[in-house]
Amino acid sequence: MTIHPAQPSRRTPPGDITVRPAAPADRPAVERLWLMFRHDMSEFGGHLPNPDGTFRSERLEAAFSGSADWAPYFVGSGESAAGFAFVRGLTGPTRVLNSFFVVRGIRRTGIGLQAVRDVVALHPGRWEIAFQDANRGAGLFWRRVAEEMAPGVWKEERRPVPGRPDLAPDLWVSFRYPSP
Repeated sequence: MTIHPAQPSRRTPPGDITVRPAAPADRPAVERLWLMFRHDMSEFGGHLPNPDGTFRSERLEAAFSGSADWAPYFVGSGESAAGFAFVRGLTGPTRVLNSFFVVRGIRRTGIGLQAVRDVVALHPGRWEIAFQDANRGAGLFWRRVAEEMAPGVWKEERRPVPGRPDLAPDLWVSFRYPSP
């Protein structure tokens, strides 16, 4: 029997990280990343794929609709697709980081935090981000983001999921960037 030593976990971001508005040419890659995101999220909401193996995609459609209220962002690492971010509320007083995803293989390297910083900096003002209490990793991450973006002046609150009394309330962090 051969025993292979454990691979060291990567703690530094891989290669050149880019965060840019997603172009129509990026949509196929973002659609594939969307499937990974929805698969990850199915653990917390019990959602199953559609008969064709896809998941609900209303947010994906809205992000790429061309609406002034939405903006999709593509996260890259060198030549590779690494994630995405969808922002809504751009025409209102509060921006919402509606959907955010980083590929598992590069999580906990700083790429997610850098991507959020880059996206938030493009849209100064009030921000809100929701996550599920059962998703412990997300809770740690989003609280860290809030503290980095608005040290000591961010809030967290529980809100019911609209139209889903069967689900536990979401947790929301809110802050203003730049911080007052």
